[in-house]
Amino acid sequence: MKTFRSIVITGASSGIGEALALDYAQSGNRLALGGRDAARLEAVADACRARGAEVDARTIDIADREAMAQWLRAQDAARPVDLVIANAGISIEKGKGQGIDEERTRRTFAVNLEGTFNTVFPLLEAMRARRNGQIGLVASLAGFIGLPRAAAYNGSKAAMRVWGESIRHQLRPDNVGVSVICPGFVESRITVGNDFPMPFMMTAARASAIIRNGLANDRARIAFPLGTKAAVWFGATLPGNATDWLLRKFSR
Repeated sequence: MKTFRSIVITGASSGIGEALALDYAQSGNRLALGGRDAARLEAVADACRARGAEVDARTIDIADREAMAQWLRAQDAARPVDLVIANAGISIEKGKGQGIDEERTRRTFAVNLEGTFNTVFPLLEAMRARRNGQIGLVASLAGFIGLPRAAAYNGSKAAMRVWGESIRHQLRPDNVGVSVICPGFVESRITVGNDFPMPFMMTAARASAIIRNGLANDRARIAFPLGTKAAVWFGATLPGNATDWLLRKFSR
């Protein structure tokens, strides 16, 4: 089982990222926390310091490639990073009436997919050279099937999932692990305001416990909760016409 002492978490100002930061915060650990909300991020950082962790908190846009590279390389220089969790993401398609909007789509992919690249690549070569490291990519169970609404979110998470599962095999010889994390509905700022049913909703604290166990064991895919995972698996195994029929019923 792996242990981690120098940890990078993006999207740490709320939801899963906040829960992970608090759970990893302990004496001897160094946390580099990124987020968009300065006040919330600093509150999380203070709570982590109170638990004994050394913390560097940075308000940063993960879509800014150069800023991310500078920040992450500085973190690795301060203490070699052994775990990076690319958790930051957005879902800005809300409700039936918004349609397919180009700017929302491009912004969602810029944050969710390009932002993941901006989080992983500045640390990747150093991890490979040290032959040590773990990468956690927070995708989504929504990335397994073309669900109605939130097309950009679903598509960006699908791309992240497949990319992560592919590089896992390429990085295995370098002793760098990759775990793709696929949550269902978790209490967070992303799920607030959704106007559709969200079955099997889970707390961020419970999600953090599942994720940390999976990362420590270098699991290829960390998917939860069971009910949502089973429903998505079933939907993905159906013939295309049957899946399309079910999704049309769901989207009404």
